Amino acid sequence: MEQKKSKIQRLSTQKKRDPRDSASFARLKTPYDVGRIPHREHPHPQRMRKDWLCLNGEWELTKQSPEGKALFSGKILVPFSPETINGGLEAGFRLEAGERLLYRRSFTVDKRLLRGVTHLHFGAVDSECEVSVNGVPVGTHRGDFTAFTLDVSAVLREGENEICVLCRDEATRNEDPFGKQSDLRGGIWYTPQSGIWQTVWLESMPREHIRNLLITTDAEKKTVTLKADCFGRAVTARVLDGEREILSGSFTSELTLAYDFALWSPDNPKLYDLVLTSETGDELRSYFGVRSFSKGYDEHGKMRLLLNGKPFFFNGLLDQGYWSDGMLTYPSDKAAEEEIRLLREMGFNTLRKHIKLEPMRWYYHCDRLGMLVWQDFVNGGGSYKFTHIAAFPFLGIQHRDSDYRYFAREDADARAHFIKTAEETVRQLQNCVCIALWVPFNEGWGQFDSAEMTERVRAWDPTRLIDSVSGWHDQGVGKTEMRSLHTYYTPLTVPKDPRPVVLSEFGGYSMKVEGHVFDRENAFGYKVFPNQERLCDALEKLYLKKLLPLIRKGLCGCIYTQVSDVEEEINGLVTYDRQVIKVPVAFMRRINDRLLEEANNR
Repeated sequence: MEQKKSKIQRLSTQKKRDPRDSASFARLKTPYDVGRIPHREHPHPQRMRKDWLCLNGEWELTKQSPEGKALFSGKILVPFSPETINGGLEAGFRLEAGERLLYRRSFTVDKRLLRGVTHLHFGAVDSECEVSVNGVPVGTHRGDFTAFTLDVSAVLREGENEICVLCRDEATRNEDPFGKQSDLRGGIWYTPQSGIWQTVWLESMPREHIRNLLITTDAEKKTVTLKADCFGRAVTARVLDGEREILSGSFTSELTLAYDFALWSPDNPKLYDLVLTSETGDELRSYFGVRSFSKGYDEHGKMRLLLNGKPFFFNGLLDQGYWSDGMLTYPSDKAAEEEIRLLREMGFNTLRKHIKLEPMRWYYHCDRLGMLVWQDFVNGGGSYKFTHIAAFPFLGIQHRDSDYRYFAREDADARAHFIKTAEETVRQLQNCVCIALWVPFNEGWGQFDSAEMTERVRAWDPTRLIDSVSGWHDQGVGKTEMRSLHTYYTPLTVPKDPRPVVLSEFGGYSMKVEGHVFDRENAFGYKVFPNQERLCDALEKLYLKKLLPLIRKGLCGCIYTQVSDVEEEINGLVTYDRQVIKVPVAFMRRINDRLLEEANNR
């Protein structure tokens, strides 16, 4: 059967090439050591139990033909994909249409991991997989970016065990969510990767254990509400401020606790520890921060986005979350933490996590360091027409998104799968303190029925804001919560609109740093500058002359493109390999302080 051609088209007019076909592409390392067992920290700080086992490290990997013939065998360092430097394979690895990856490793289990129920967790696998333990199938999963859990209690045994994961990755060849990956990479589309790319781990607990923990807070009432179940058994909740217990209570399904909680914000990222203990002997450790997100009018009658009931200006960066040696997987926990710290030092308070989900520890670092997050859903859909997703919108032409053919969304099963993964995204990240806003669609990529999708998201999570259609193809007042603009080539403006207005992408100023670029011959950027001095002059003018006056006119937030270079894109504040900071920290901080001063004094 003839394989479908790639359904993703890039926006650049440059010749499409694969990085493994030319010596002009550099393999760039970051300065971080991944270690023998990468990402060995507990992968889920919001849901910690003492009995767990990290299964990252060296696995056996076999690439198979569509017929099951072995094409390659070797060792790979999980959780890095085989296409990455950190995965440890030779340059040039590529999973062609129909090919499969077979992962295998043995591991030892003691009694502490066999005390009732044992779950096998995967942070993310790209894109479909079948899992077996000790030769017994234990489950399947479809979805590049969402986490999943399998119950392996019946097949796990004390002593030696073996796990096998058979992966297929056709996401860039069908209409499943694929994000920024493309078989024809270049410009704003990136090299595809495959297989396991987040932490694999085991966890043991009593058979009757605490499940479905949902934490919601109310900044006005200063309350925290806990919802969970333990098979009808009682659960005791203890709230700690450091080492000091400040609250406690028992419940079987729901509990609300009131206290003079310090409110969480970027300037005061106060977290409280939470310990849940069931009468069955289960103990679950988590945390929370008390804050709320909403919208309302300021004293001048302008519609604003609110944090803790007060107007707040979201000043942030577009964050693709790609790394030169790990692609979608950052090298280490330290790398993720240091990058967030750097951006906070620069004066940014928000990151728009662009078309990607991160490991739970990344959100934990945002929670404790005071970095707000606008979380994109991962796009899918068919072949994007350049005129529909770029050219027409630049001319101000919006289109109704019930026209599935226009948006390459005719496949009903693919639309249903997007809705399923969108709900999985919300459920997976719902307890993250830092997430202020959900972004279902970006620039028309795989967009459909955005008004209905907005209502779905609001029903899943009524506590956060929603940027329904970031960029363009806005469906109008009454359909979406806010007006969201992407402006790169036209003047910055705030249109008259009864909804809050955000500049959800702008800038994209570029500078090439020799020796730190992925592609030595080609580069992609919206406006290119020859040196740091020229780049900084342009940034200062962009922020203080063009953007700052828009705050008084109603602008509620801005997201500059972007954190780092990614492959051919060279419009980051830091290089792809994280070796060079292009814009001085103190310079960027001065600009951002001035911007927030204007926002606070408007």
